[in-house]
Order: sequence, then structure tokens, then C-alpha cells
Amino acid sequence: MSDGEYDYLIKFLALGDSGVGKTSFLYQYTDGRFNSKFITTVGIDFREKRVMYKSTGPDGSSGRGQKIHMQLWDTAGQERDAMGFLLLFDLTNEQSFLNVRNWMSQLQIHAYCENPDIVLCGNKCDLADQRAVSEDEARELAEKYGIPYFETSAANGQNVNQAVDVLLDLIMKRMERCVDKSWIPDGTVRANGPTNPDMSEGSDRGKCAC
Repeated sequence: MSDGEYDYLIKFLALGDSGVGKTSFLYQYTDGRFNSKFITTVGIDFREKRVMYKSTGPDGSSGRGQKIHMQLWDTAGQERDAMGFLLLFDLTNEQSFLNVRNWMSQLQIHAYCENPDIVLCGNKCDLADQRAVSEDEARELAEKYGIPYFETSAANGQNVNQAVDVLLDLIMKRMERCVDKSWIPDGTVRANGPTNPDMSEGSDRGKCAC
């Protein structure tokens, strides 16, 4: 895909306590590399990646491929404009796990609707000898909120792509089934993308009819 050629612009936001590995996670996803010398993010940082998305019907058939331009942001305060959320905690830091509840509360207040699409990631699963949060504890919390859970490693890439792929699938399926598309931010659908009038931008993003 050349620059400018895409059907949808999808904006994701990585959230979680400082030091849980958000920046490293995003770099691993977009660049396939890990830098152990990242410093705490100050200000606004985002990564971009182009992917091809194919929806799967109830009968297992694949729909038309959609060209997706993804922006993955690493800064709080962007909740209203993001369409999906990667909520990270550090498996070696119990407090970052306990704070997941606070982040969920903030999302329910500030996101585009009361029930946004979220994927929970227990990061740094490669540091097994330093683990402070069990997989059962994390999965129980994810089930409580009704969201997918992945144990990820920004260092070796374990489950990083899978977590983002699941979040993208949730967002695309939400767009397909929603009658009221007013929650979709400006610029999400390109003029050379789908021409279905139901996919156009409404005037009030605060609603979510899904």
C-alpha cells in the first residue's frame, strides 16, 4: 500500500501505569524490535502501521479485504478520539495490576462510549522468575470486565501481534454492526474507501448504539 491508500484510519491508545512497557509494546508491534533503553514517554508518541483486514462471516467465509492504516498512541488524554484500547500492566509489578481497575473506570468515563473495546495485556511475561501476578488472577479480572486477555512480551514479541489483531477485529465488527456510526471519529473512513452511507461520520461522537 502506498501512502494515502487505505480504507480506514484506526486509532488505538495504549494505557497503563508508567513503566509497564507501553512504548516498547508499540515498537515491537510496528517495527518488530525491542529497545531496552527506552526512557519514560514524555508528551505525545505514536506509531503507525498498515495492515490488510479481512472480516469472517458466520459461515467462515472471508469478506472483501480492507486496507487499514493504524495509529497506535501512547499518551493519556486521547481517550475520546481513540477507537480501541490496549490496557497494559506489568506482570512483575502487582500494583500496576491493581491499578487496572482505576484505568477501566477512567475509560468508562472518558472513552467514546460506556462500553469501549479493550484488550487487557499482562506485559513482561518473559520475566517468569520475577512474576508477581498469576495468569489465573489476570484472567479472572478480564472475565469480570468481559474483555480479552493476553500475556505479552514486548521483549520477544510473544502475543503482541495477536493482542492488536483481536482489538482490530473487535473494532471492525463493531463498525459493521452499528446502525449509529456517530461514535466513529473524523477521518476514519477515506473518500476512496467504502461508500456505504451508514459508515459516514455523524455529528455527535458521544453516542454509541452498539
